[in-house]
Amino acid sequence: MKNLSIIDEFVLLGLSTDPDTQTMLFVLFLGIYLLTLMGNLMMILVIRADPHLHTPMYFFLGHLSFLDMCYSSVTVPKMLQNFLSQKKTISVWGCITQSFFFIFSGGTEGCLLSAMAYDRYAAICHPLLYTVIMNGPLCTTMVSAAWLMGFLNSLVNNLCAQSLQFCGPNIISHFSCELPSLFPLSCSDTMPNTILLAGSTAFLGLVTLPPILFSYSKIILAILSISSSKGQGKAFSTCSSHLTVVLFPSSGSVLEQVVSIQYGVITSLVNPLIYSFKNKEVKAALQRILRQQIRVSGKK
Repeated sequence: MKNLSIIDEFVLLGLSTDPDTQTMLFVLFLGIYLLTLMGNLMMILVIRADPHLHTPMYFFLGHLSFLDMCYSSVTVPKMLQNFLSQKKTISVWGCITQSFFFIFSGGTEGCLLSAMAYDRYAAICHPLLYTVIMNGPLCTTMVSAAWLMGFLNSLVNNLCAQSLQFCGPNIISHFSCELPSLFPLSCSDTMPNTILLAGSTAFLGLVTLPPILFSYSKIILAILSISSSKGQGKAFSTCSSHLTVVLFPSSGSVLEQVVSIQYGVITSLVNPLIYSFKNKEVKAALQRILRQQIRVSGKK
């Protein structure tokens, strides 16, 4: 170990080494990133501005939109910089920091989607008790727990990663820093880190997946028990947007970069589109806000 030099930066190879392709990718991902920020910011502002949307479902959705903005901002700005830069490097500290926020955002989103599934279960299976079940303190507790679990999961893994030493090579065949990509580059024993990452990921899956499966199995049974097709359609419409968001990430490719792009870039863009175009309440709220703005402009 004494004869090995400790490296202090990594090289991110990114998605392509061809300059023309990098320029095209820069334009593409810049457009996606700007649309992601605008779409999720629009959802947050509409939810805050319209009193009709001050319900548990939109309380969760507001946090999901903010989280999607953070999730996308963890990797995309650095990726855009590297598309236009000859030196595609990132410090070891910066790499581990990026990994921290990536795991933090991903873990929190999984917990938040689980909470949203339970909210839809309460709304459809217990409509008369919905406001009692999904009261303000419970919603705040569920959201706080989602953020806390995502934070602790990321903190534990990245604190252990800080003790790793990297002696070369320093080439990462990726556009972002993720712990599985760093472990092969370390000259330290990474087995404890690998076990910890796998164990914490499995634990998070066991915490978030059963509530989603339970909630939607109950929802499907409740919808099928409704006699009228109109009633079934109305019940399904209340949860179809969230169900689409839950199922969307699971269709990703096994290729690491494709999965990372889908989770960290595409999903953050698609979420506000799903909730805005498929949700009558959001569209109605947008129309009310626009009419109000037109009236205010007319008076001036």
